[in-house]
Parts: sequence; structure tokens; C-alpha cells
Amino acid sequence: MIITVSDIKTHEIDPNMFGIFFEDINYAADGGIYAEMIENRSFEFFKTTGDFDAYAPEYDGIYAWNKYPVDCPFVAMETRTVKPLVQENPHYLHLKTCRANSGFYNKSYEGLCLKAGAGYKGVFWMNCPSYTGEVNALVEKDGDILVKKTFSVKAEDLWKEYGFSFKAPISLKGAHLVITLATSGEADFDFISLFPEDAVMGVFRKDLAEMLKELKPGFMRFPGGCIVEGNTLENRYRWKFSVGDPKRRVTNWNRWAVHENGKENNYTSRFAHYNQTLGLGFYEYFLLCEYIGAKALPVLNVGLACQYQSTELVETTDPGFYEYVHDALDLIEFANGDIGTKWGSLRARMGHPAPFGLELIGIGNEQWETDRVNFFERYTIFEKAIHSRYPDMKLIGSAGPDVGTERYEAAWSFYRENRHKANFAYAIDEHYYMQPEWFLENTHFYDDYDRAVKVFAGEYAAHPKCIGSEKSLNTLQGAISEAAFLTGVERNSDVVVMSSYAPLLAREGYVQWAPDMIWFNDEAAYGTPSYYVQKLYMNNMGSWDIDADADFDSDKARIFFNASYDAKRDEVILKVVNASDEDRELDIDLSDYAEVGYIDAFELSGDSPRAFNRIEDADRVKVKRVDVEPGEGHIFPKYSFTVLRFGF
Repeated sequence: MIITVSDIKTHEIDPNMFGIFFEDINYAADGGIYAEMIENRSFEFFKTTGDFDAYAPEYDGIYAWNKYPVDCPFVAMETRTVKPLVQENPHYLHLKTCRANSGFYNKSYEGLCLKAGAGYKGVFWMNCPSYTGEVNALVEKDGDILVKKTFSVKAEDLWKEYGFSFKAPISLKGAHLVITLATSGEADFDFISLFPEDAVMGVFRKDLAEMLKELKPGFMRFPGGCIVEGNTLENRYRWKFSVGDPKRRVTNWNRWAVHENGKENNYTSRFAHYNQTLGLGFYEYFLLCEYIGAKALPVLNVGLACQYQSTELVETTDPGFYEYVHDALDLIEFANGDIGTKWGSLRARMGHPAPFGLELIGIGNEQWETDRVNFFERYTIFEKAIHSRYPDMKLIGSAGPDVGTERYEAAWSFYRENRHKANFAYAIDEHYYMQPEWFLENTHFYDDYDRAVKVFAGEYAAHPKCIGSEKSLNTLQGAISEAAFLTGVERNSDVVVMSSYAPLLAREGYVQWAPDMIWFNDEAAYGTPSYYVQKLYMNNMGSWDIDADADFDSDKARIFFNASYDAKRDEVILKVVNASDEDRELDIDLSDYAEVGYIDAFELSGDSPRAFNRIEDADRVKVKRVDVEPGEGHIFPKYSFTVLRFGF
């Protein structure tokens, strides 16, 4: 069995074609990459129940806060709005204690996870019109006080910030941040926060940020996903609420708090308190893009709530519709405007005087045309407004939530009918979550696509049918099928200009959707087999696609491959997927090139197609270097993905 790689270049490959998609699902933001360790820090959380067109967010500002000592009868807690710290988040905690050294604590998900010797920085705001004495910030577990910081306060009718820092004396899980009054009294508290000192840029959880950086993604799409639309328009993601002083960012209930609600669970779930503090907002998303070296791709609402979850919309004839259009124009100014502009000056005041260099914007998420929803008209209005002011901005359209359907075909007809208009759409966002076999059977999916309108494979993942935990869905079999499909995506990179797996992150115990690329808990994170497939593609990008052929039926043999040429390193890159249940020995014919001087080879494989990683066994499926000798055949293991780099 021979694969022959020619020196015929077919088309250039965009170096940024493989990227990532971030959505605040599975506690990916708060409780995830946003390194804040306190839940409900501003006492603004909602408990949300309900279902289609009937959602009921109920204010529950004490959520995640408890009396200290637990159930202490001498402590009273309530939220008030009489004299708030900020108007945008008006609730605060009023504490009344009738016993010394009592107060309240935060549950912090499963409790604080601290690492011995690591540093942590905390802050709280306090208003004490009648209390004079000491206030203590403690780290406590099971009655043992591990850290104690004491502040002297005096009665004064105003809010004041108190900051503290500490080094963890030991490693432990399940601890709590506690605030107590040294003597009985009353006081108000708000914006109570705790971050690890090693948070990247003071914002991002280090291990997760580093894993994203190691991918070397070409772009990052954010903040969603269905988050963009919201289950109601009031619930939609509004980027203007997510910038400026974090204390003033308006807390929002998370669209995924009601995922899979129904009559059988009384229209509620254990995620009913899933909220967005927006501490991770658009400014931070742009910072994260800079840190990991990715182009930013923000996605904006077009006046439609999630079409799967709501019938709510703003008609294009309603003057309120143009709020959505202006949001798009103002976002570009925030990202790229000079410091003399309204939104550019805000970016500068937040700490980034230089423009972010935004080039891409998504117009709507997973929208489709219906008798009632005029998405095509909406897209056209946005396109005209944006390009009248920013003619070079690249716009991403939507092909709907699936492929091969009437709504998908209607979308493509719309974009192709308008392809004569300069820069009408840079690429069209396609989504598909399928069984592994679909990916193996569709490696030629894009071979016959019209090249005039480009594709963004914006959300995809193989969904194996497995019995077990959510983590077990991220199997080697699923990842191998994705790798096989991506050989066709890369081969057709003249039409598929962008691609991203979804979802990106999942916190164990807080999962609404699986499989996912990266899993984590309060202590550690690990990559799934799908993560390593993405990493191998992003870290091994060629400059040109080149012709490659085989002397066997690759589909029948379940051997999938693609070749590219790296002009910077003068190397041929060959990606080979063996999706069969047998090891295969293959010869690689490079006779069009000079003698091979070296081969760098990387292999993703495992002991079973159902193998998956987990915290306790994070390296069960991983990438390893393998030895391949020039001029000799190589055995590609069953259920494996191998990348070979040939140097001359």
C-alpha cells in the first residue's frame, strides 16, 4: 500500500484556518477560564426555571452565601438595595451578628482549591454606618483557620474597598473564604472577590489559558453560540454590558441554566443558578485572543432570541432593531477606534490604548429563514451598515443549525445569489454534530462545493453512542473520525477557510453538553483525544495543499490522508488517519522531491477505540513521537492519527 505525494501545489492554505470556539457553556467562563474563585460575588444571581417562551428568572441574591458558623442563630443575612455600591448591580449583603467572630462564607462551587505556596489576592467592599471594630477575612476548612487577615474599621456611611493577599500554607480542597465581624454589629458587603496570583493577565485560569495557547489557534469565535441569542432578548449577550469596571457589569442568567428543562423535571435543573457575571467580557476576550495569538471573531445578535427556545424577535421595521445594528458599529469602534472616539477611549481607559485590529464579525448565530423570521433581510441590513463605514470588515453569515436540510439549502442560495456584491460575506458558518461514522463517510463533503462562497465549519464534533459518564463520550474513536474528516477540510481549504470544534471547555459536575475538547475540575485540566487532534492540525499547518494519491481504495481501507507543503521550513507534511481496526503498513513515495534527510513523526493512538482521558488518567490517549526511517514503510496503528514532517 503506497501513498504518493507529488510536488504539485493546488492552492494556498490560510495559516489561520483552524481555530477555537468559546461559549459559556459547561461553566466555561465563571467557574472556568475566568479565574474568579467566588460565586455570586455581587449578590445578583438569579435562579431560572421554565421552558420554551416561558422562562422565569427569580432573583436569589443570597445563593452561594451561608452563615458562619453554619446555621448560626446569631447571624442574619439579607440583600438590600437602599444604598448600593453601584447602580448597575444594586443588591448588596446586609449582615447582622449578635455574637463575636461570626459572619458568612462563600461555597465557591465545591469549595476553594488552594495549592501550597501559591499566592492569592482578595478584595471586598464594606459599608459600615454603625459598626466600629475589626473585620476578619479568613480561609477556613472544617473549623480550622488557615489564613486570617484583620482590618480595623470605623463607623462611616460610605463604601470602602479592603484588599488582602496570602500564600496558601498547605494544599487543600473544599476550603472557604469567610468574613466575620470581631464583635456583634451590622455592616454591608459587596463585590467580594478572590483570584489566584498566577492568573494570566490577572484574569484567566493559568492551566486553561496555557492549553489554549499551546493549540496555536488561528482565531477564536466568541461569546457563542446560543449565548449570543439568549432564551429571551432580555437574556441575550450584550457586549456593552461586559466592558468597563467589572463591578458595574450587569449580571445575567445563563441561557444554559434551563437546558433540557421539561415537565419530567418540573422545568428546573441543578444548573438553575448558572449565571454570567460578565467578568469575562468582550475586553477580556480580545485580551485572550492576543495572548493565545488568535484573530478575534465576535458574534452579534440580530434581534432574534434563540430560534430553538423562543419566538421572540424585534421586527426590522421597529426602531429598536437599529440598537442591534449600532451595537455592531460601536463594537468595531471599541476594537479598532482611536482613543479620540467614544468606544476607543473606553478601551484605552481599560488598559489597551492600541487598537485590537478586529477583522472579522459574525452576524447572528445559527439563524435560519422562516415564514416569520426574516434572517436574510437582517443580514443584508447589517452588511450594508457595517460596510458603509468599514468596507474591509469580513462578515460571517449563518447557514443554520445543520447541514443537508431545506433551511441549509435556502441559506446557501441566498449567499450565492449575492456573491456578485463585493465582500458581501467572507464565509458561511456551518454546524454539524454527528456520529463518528458520518465523519468517516463525508471526508469528501466539500469536494464539490462552489468555490465562489467560502465556508466556516464553525461548530462540529463527533458524538459517539456510549454508555457511561459524560467524559466517556470523548473517545479515541470520535477523535479519529474528526481527524479523518479534517483531511478533507484541509484538502478543500480553498473553500473551507475557517474551522472550529465545539464546545471548547467543560467543568466536571457542571456539564450541559458533551463531548467537549478540554475538561477540568477545581484542581486540574486535561485534553481529550479531540484536543490532540486539533493541536496536531494547528501545529502542523502547511503553506500549500499538494496533490497526494494512493494505490488503494482509501475509503474502503479506512485510510484517510492529506499532504501539504511548509514553505518556511521546506518540509512536506503528511497527515494519515487509520480508522480501521487493523494496523496498516504504508510506503510513502516522495520521488518528486530530493532525498529525505529526516522525518519528524507524531502519533495519536490508544489501547481501545473507546479509550478516553480523565483527571485520574489524563494521558491514556496522548500524542507521542515515533521513529520513522526514510525509505522504509511505516506501520500505522489501528485507530490512529499520525503526522509526518519530511525534511530534505
